[in-house]
Amino acid sequence: MLKIININKTIKSFKKKISVSSDKSLSIRWALLAAQAVGKSRAYNLLNSEDVNSALIALKKLGVEVTKNKKYCEINGKGLNSFLYNNNTVINCQNSGTLSRLICGVLAKSTKSVILKGDQSLSKRDFSRIIRPLNLFGIKTKSKKNKLPLKITGTNFLRPIEYDELIGSAQVKSCLLFCALNTPGITKIRAVPSRDHTERLFKFLKLPIKIKREKKFDIIKIKGDNQYNGFNYKIPGDISSSAFFIVLTLLSKNSKLLIKNINVNKSRTGIIDILKKMNADIKLINKKMYNGEYVADILVKSGKSLKSINCAREMNSRTIDEFLLIFLTCAKSKGISYFNHIGELRHKESDRLKFASNFLKMIGIKVKETSNSLKIYGNPKLKLNGNYKIKNYNKDHRACMMSCVAALVLGGRWKIYDSDSINTSFPQFFSKLKSLGAKIN
Repeated sequence: MLKIININKTIKSFKKKISVSSDKSLSIRWALLAAQAVGKSRAYNLLNSEDVNSALIALKKLGVEVTKNKKYCEINGKGLNSFLYNNNTVINCQNSGTLSRLICGVLAKSTKSVILKGDQSLSKRDFSRIIRPLNLFGIKTKSKKNKLPLKITGTNFLRPIEYDELIGSAQVKSCLLFCALNTPGITKIRAVPSRDHTERLFKFLKLPIKIKREKKFDIIKIKGDNQYNGFNYKIPGDISSSAFFIVLTLLSKNSKLLIKNINVNKSRTGIIDILKKMNADIKLINKKMYNGEYVADILVKSGKSLKSINCAREMNSRTIDEFLLIFLTCAKSKGISYFNHIGELRHKESDRLKFASNFLKMIGIKVKETSNSLKIYGNPKLKLNGNYKIKNYNKDHRACMMSCVAALVLGGRWKIYDSDSINTSFPQFFSKLKSLGAKIN
């Protein structure tokens, strides 16, 4: 049975303070690094979501000792290449693109085969972007048309590589970094800038990694096959989860919101920079460094008239998970907004470029879509009074949550199907909306 939520009323003005779910990217990366460390590691405030739980279950299947209680999650690692499991062990990554790609690097030196599977959505996604470099390291892979299920067999004879990562994918880059971590010698990666949590965690652990920032690329060198000790880490709030409430506040009347303790890593805050260029009132306060990551409170106020944007290409990788919300904001802004070189949106949990185009047309916004771009003709006076259904979007959690924000600010009567998709990243999403006064049933 499809889980359906109904939203029939716009949200009233609010002035509140909230926290949001913990950072998903950091939660998964902590788990994979803790599993390869020597000794016990603890994560406080680890995200409790389907994607993170899939990572913990995967590690248990590899023989890693994982325990959870209300205060923390503890992983007892035995060092690099210490996993104990049967040949052809099956790991179900469910909907997690991060887990399915990063764990391939973690398994680089494990000579027993692992078969990675996923749900219907993940099984449609292209894995050639990691299969090619994995093979260069000496890792054997077997798949049909570069999709899951993927059989991966590591080797004791890993060889360091030099590789150009030109997509701007943090998942691909992190997969290579985890491979390099297990590989003797120096691996060199020339990468289009993308979120850099893995690099920052490597630095926090004092692993031998060097990063040189050039105009269009990051040059990353890592000397592999170095053991490291267990570590403790407190996970801050997720900017991607915060983004839904940032846009909800901006598009609501007479509203103000303080979102506490959020990871504001520059590689993730593209949405804030874009919205500021659109005249949004957003401030970062109480900013501080914590274990290599910047953390701050985000203060958002509505009331300012929003304007269109011609989005610079270099913003794309910093905003990849938040574009649906930006498109919604553009729909309520004055003027025509332009987005180019955004074809990567077609390779997420759903084809988000197609979804956005169809969604905006449904609510009466003129758009022009190409394979790699979107033009949005904004309407600041947009209000809805019809019946709207959101379904058949491949259970994409971000599409679901963006639709909820739209319903709460635009009006109309909405039925949003597959609402349990939020469990992928933000199980408390609906309860947080209700805490602001949203009427959802």
